Amino acid sequence: MNSLRFLKDRRVLVIGAIALVLLALQFSGLGKALTMEMLRTHRADLGAWVEAHRVLAAVCYLGIYIAVAALSLPGGAGLTLIGGFLFGPVLGGCLAVLAASTGAVLVFLFARRLFGDDAVGRLGPKAASLAANIRANAWSYLLVLRLVPLFPFFLVNLVPAFVGVRLKVFALTTVFGIIPATFVFALAGSGLGRVFDSGEAFSVKSVLTPEIWGGLLGLALLSLAGIPLRRHFEARRNCSQPRP
Repeated sequence: MNSLRFLKDRRVLVIGAIALVLLALQFSGLGKALTMEMLRTHRADLGAWVEAHRVLAAVCYLGIYIAVAALSLPGGAGLTLIGGFLFGPVLGGCLAVLAASTGAVLVFLFARRLFGDDAVGRLGPKAASLAANIRANAWSYLLVLRLVPLFPFFLVNLVPAFVGVRLKVFALTTVFGIIPATFVFALAGSGLGRVFDSGEAFSVKSVLTPEIWGGLLGLALLSLAGIPLRRHFEARRNCSQPRP
């Protein structure tokens, strides 16, 4: 009983500490300072520094992005755009995928450590059934959630930890699932220089054109198609097995 109470108290303390850090970052004005306007103003100096210190710049970028993803702070899309602008669409996209995936895995491991495996399943039989269904079809479900960014990134990091998804499945679906959208944003970021030169206002929404949304949705539907196909082949295999 005492150990259970200590565990609950520790959870409250950890969650409270995270909340304080997030509030401090919110009121510090750091998010407002890191804007496209700031990038427009200092792009020449920043670009020259990145060219002169390529490896250090990449390490700094990875560190900032991983921290943002691990703390579930907003701004992942903006950082991906900046990565494309500073390093080009290929290297910038690769760095963004690595950083976002690392941050996501850290959140997943932290949530699983704090709340335990199958936290949702302990809420009752219906929740346990839902958790079991997600685990059984984790590859398809998680790929869909990653391919079509309809839900907040941090939420897709937490839910798999709560339902007991394996780390390997979570990590691989995260990496492969975020690649399409990440490289779309990195490619858009590589063209920020032209936007800055024209004096036009940049909008993240303008990056996700109907064609891009259609492509992401098509990939998501393809991932979902694996669920009925898997059940069909499992049913056929069970029928073909001799009865005792």
